Amino acid sequence: MSLSNIYFILVRPQMGENIGSVARAIKNFNIKYLRIVNPRCNWPNQKALATSVGAKDILKSAKIYDSVEKSIGDLDIIFASTSRIRRINKKTISVLNFKTKIKKGRKVGILFGPEASGLSNDEISCADYLVKIPSNKNFSSLNLSHSAIIFCYELFKNYIRKKADYKTGYKSSVAKKSEVNKFLNFIVQGLDKKGFLQPNHKRQSMIRNINNIFHRSNLSQQEIRILLGIFSTLNEINKKT
Repeated sequence: MSLSNIYFILVRPQMGENIGSVARAIKNFNIKYLRIVNPRCNWPNQKALATSVGAKDILKSAKIYDSVEKSIGDLDIIFASTSRIRRINKKTISVLNFKTKIKKGRKVGILFGPEASGLSNDEISCADYLVKIPSNKNFSSLNLSHSAIIFCYELFKNYIRKKADYKTGYKSSVAKKSEVNKFLNFIVQGLDKKGFLQPNHKRQSMIRNINNIFHRSNLSQQEIRILLGIFSTLNEINKKT
């Protein structure tokens, strides 16, 4: 499956703000194509541009159609988003596994209905599957852009399954065990001077717990230096008071 074969289709959207938010959502997940069928707001729409933020290119390249049939004419498989179970002879599947129905190389359309009512039964008649987002059964209607972003994430999650490797920009190396032990010896010496590691028969157990805390923390060399500075400063403050 390629994200370049995914088309989000908004049918009779009522608010420019929601169209802009959908454009932003699909661009967040590297989906490029937005189609709009009979928008109920003026088009082009300044509120859509405002809420799209950095996704104005998605709106400017969006195609406008006067019927659902025309909007899906060049596509291979159609999914229709629904918040309710319909009494029609069409299979309803979960958004969590709808991508398993997509075969490689096929052009995919995902239909979303207007904010107030959703898609009509006539509009979903062209769909291969109805797709429902699991949610509170007593309050299942989602905002248009929220619904769209859930579909985006499910598609993108499949696409990046083997690529999600994030590297931190933090540059300090992990502290060597000898550096951690030097810091711990400093701590223990300070605690001994203050009589903290008492009674004597519990001293080793307390030291062992302190060692466990800092050795499992995967501290960096910079963090060790900061901790040494903190405890040294506290020690100096205590000497003066």
